[in-house]
Amino acid sequence: MVNIRVLVADDQALVRGALVALLNLESDLEVVAEADNGSTVVGLAAQHAVDVCVLDIQMPGTNGIEAARQIHDGVPGCRSLMVTTFGRTGYLREALQAGASGFVVKDTPASELAEAIRKVHAGLRVVDPELAAASLSEGENPLTERERETLALARDGKAVATISAVLHLSTGTVRNHLSAAIGKTGAVNRIEAAGIAAERGWL
Repeated sequence: MVNIRVLVADDQALVRGALVALLNLESDLEVVAEADNGSTVVGLAAQHAVDVCVLDIQMPGTNGIEAARQIHDGVPGCRSLMVTTFGRTGYLREALQAGASGFVVKDTPASELAEAIRKVHAGLRVVDPELAAASLSEGENPLTERERETLALARDGKAVATISAVLHLSTGTVRNHLSAAIGKTGAVNRIEAAGIAAERGWL
């Protein structure tokens, strides 16, 4: 039987410990490394000859999506599986574009997670079906880079004049970007637009 060497990266010790314990119960899986931040993942994956990295998205230092990109580019033969609380379609698209082989949410049953690791190791792609359907229905991120920047600052409660100064744009241009973002998200104001965009992983 092939022994699949696994790395688990999650900044929450309890969650990471639970994942490690559950995966080590599987006869063909062996957790050979753990990380509490994304910055050490690539080094550990190479050092321990890891087959599959199980990555949380939001971690200190390098986030899981960037870690997946670095693994894809720098650790031949190693694949990554995102396991996250944040089941957002924008994150799904970003992760797959970064080279991740799979994307599942943390309430996935242990047996299904183990099977997802096996499929990823075999070269298959595994995506949470509900997220996949939502991603297809929502389509690509409609926001431009400037609209994303202005919305992100608006979400933090910054006034138009402040956003204008930070981005070195006129107040009129900032208002135009915010107006366009409100229209694209179907929101009634910039705060709601920022909330919708964040929920969909567009910021």
